[in-house]
Amino acid sequence: MKTLGLIVNPTSGGGKGRALGEQFVAGLRELGLDYLDLSANSAAEALAKGRGAITDGLIDGLVVLGGDGMVHLGVNLCAETDLPLMVVGAGTGNDSARLFGMPIHDIPASLAYLAANLRNVRSVDAGRVTNESGVHTFFGSVSAGFDAIVNARANTLKFPKGKSKYSISLFIELPRFKPIEYEVVIDGETRHLTAMLIAVANAPAYGGGMLISPSSSVTDGKLDLFIVHKISRFELVRLFPKVFTGGHITHPAVEFVSASRVELRARSIPAFADGESVGQTPISVEILPGALKVYG
Repeated sequence: MKTLGLIVNPTSGGGKGRALGEQFVAGLRELGLDYLDLSANSAAEALAKGRGAITDGLIDGLVVLGGDGMVHLGVNLCAETDLPLMVVGAGTGNDSARLFGMPIHDIPASLAYLAANLRNVRSVDAGRVTNESGVHTFFGSVSAGFDAIVNARANTLKFPKGKSKYSISLFIELPRFKPIEYEVVIDGETRHLTAMLIAVANAPAYGGGMLISPSSSVTDGKLDLFIVHKISRFELVRLFPKVFTGGHITHPAVEFVSASRVELRARSIPAFADGESVGQTPISVEILPGALKVYG
C-alpha cells in the first residue's frame, strides 16, 4: 500500500481550499489510500515537513492541493527524485494542472484521476534558477522584467483580492517604468539587449492562462526565452492582452530563443518562478530534462 504525502493550501481559490481539502481527504479514506498530512502554516514550513518525510522514506508520492504556488512547492520537493507529483487544481490560475491534464476545481474527478494513475507515472522537464537568494526549481517559467515588477507590486496590495490587483499594479508601475538593459548569456553566447521584459519558459503558459510561449514543450529538454524588445509604454499596454490568445507572437518586438542555459544580468529586477518570488537578478536558469515525475 502506497502512502501519499498531502499538502493543502487552505487559502487557495479565494479561501475555498480548506473545504476542498477536507473533501479530498474524505475521498482518500473512501478509496482506502493511506496519506500523511504535511500541510503547514507557511510554504517554508510545508517545504521543510515535506523534505523530512522524503528523507525518512515516509511517502511514495505527493499530492498538492491549491494553485500554481502549491505546484511550485511540489516541484521543489519532487524534482530530481523518484517521487511522483499529483496536482489538485484549486487556485485561480491552475496553468500547471491544466498542462498536466489533471482536473481543476473538481474533487471527485481528481480522486478518480489519482486512483486510475497510481501506477502510471511519466516524466516531464523542470528548470532550475540560481541567484544570491539560493537555488529554486520551477516548472512553468521564470520572469525578470516589467511583468515581474508588476507581480512584486501586486504582492504588496492588500486590496483588491484576486486578479484585479495585477491590473491595478500594472497601471501603478507603467508610468515610472523604463526599458531594462540586459546582458544575456544564451548557451555561452552573450547578447546585450534593451527590453521591456524577458521570461525563460519551460511551459507554454503562466499567470492564469497567459500563453507567453505557445510552442514551448515540457518534454523537449529545452527552455524558451520570451523577449519583448524596447517599445513605447502605450504599445506595451496594447500588446499585453494578446498574450492570453498567443496573438503577441507575430509582433515585431517579440523574439523567442531556444536554449538549455540562460544567464540574465540586469539592475536588481525582481525574479519570479511559477509566480513565486525567487529574489532578484542576476539569475542563472537551466533546463532539467525529465527531472519531474507526475501521475498520469
